[in-house]
Amino acid sequence: MRKLLPVILGLFGLIAGAGAGYVLRPAAEIAADGQSGSGGVDAAAENASPEPAAASTRQEPAASGSGSAETGGEPNEAQDADPAAPTEFVKLNNQFVVPVIRGNEVSALVILSITLEVETGASEAVFAAEPKLRDSFLQVLFDHANAKGFDGAFTQSSRMAQLRKALLEPARTILGNLVGDVLIVDIVRQDS
Repeated sequence: MRKLLPVILGLFGLIAGAGAGYVLRPAAEIAADGQSGSGGVDAAAENASPEPAAASTRQEPAASGSGSAETGGEPNEAQDADPAAPTEFVKLNNQFVVPVIRGNEVSALVILSITLEVETGASEAVFAAEPKLRDSFLQVLFDHANAKGFDGAFTQSSRMAQLRKALLEPARTILGNLVGDVLIVDIVRQDS
């Protein structure tokens, strides 16, 4: 009996895992099963209904975040002027490494990747001005670090909105209205 118990527990775990994977699979797979006729249409409809609610929940913070940034001033007014204009995203080639200095020592490193939302066809202009952009962005990031912007809950939405707005100013100075927004796509802090 002692030798049989691990086998039974292993089979139970395998079956429970497969069942959980089937129930928690992404909505795209559920819709594909519903179209192919292999799964029940009612089950696909039941599992797909929570997805739009989750999507609307994700959109609300973004809308409220842009609303708070709109009260901040000019950069978003130009973006709101023509929301239907086609845009593209240009990822700057290298990550930005920002030292966080406390006392006379580096206490942490913040590593981020930045992407610019620009008008369609403006990617060549971005790459041509990349050295200037990187210099300006690094100065903004160093100022943010010196103002203790990367301390504590540095990914708090108000702090991140403030940083994005500060990065948008030099981007607009260098590239003009070609830049719609500055996106921080990756950020990590490594404490030493």
